[in-house]
Amino acid sequence: MSELNDLYQSVILDHNKRPRNRRKLPTATRVATGDNPTCGDQCTVYLRMEHANGAPDRIAEITFDGSGCAISQASASLMTTQLKGKTPEEAATTFSEFAEIVKTGKAPEDFTELAAFAGVHAFPARIKCATLAWHAALEALKQPDQSPGESAA
Repeated sequence: MSELNDLYQSVILDHNKRPRNRRKLPTATRVATGDNPTCGDQCTVYLRMEHANGAPDRIAEITFDGSGCAISQASASLMTTQLKGKTPEEAATTFSEFAEIVKTGKAPEDFTELAAFAGVHAFPARIKCATLAWHAALEALKQPDQSPGESAA
């Protein structure tokens, strides 16, 4: 079990030290920001949706920017890698799976990077840190598309 905890910790540290997709997205058509005043975390999520038949179908590109603790920043980084290419419904399902992991500490038997956040359940105040970017992404998915740059925060 110690080896698994080490693996999980290394995933979080890696995403915090070398965040993926951390930048403003000039071509974003949807933007949402989340704040966690309890610990000072702030995260803005930028989405560009892929359209088919005139309706937004999938997340073509997703990035984030912001500041905060290692858990919030690593979670935002990991989230961008997990949600790219998903439909809004698939993104909501992935968030539900992630939220279950961080709230209960029960990780799926097949290793996924999301399982790295299972230890967060032992620190209830950190659950908000881990889910901040995810909530912002879900909020962005609810918005109508805007012209790139028009929605930039």
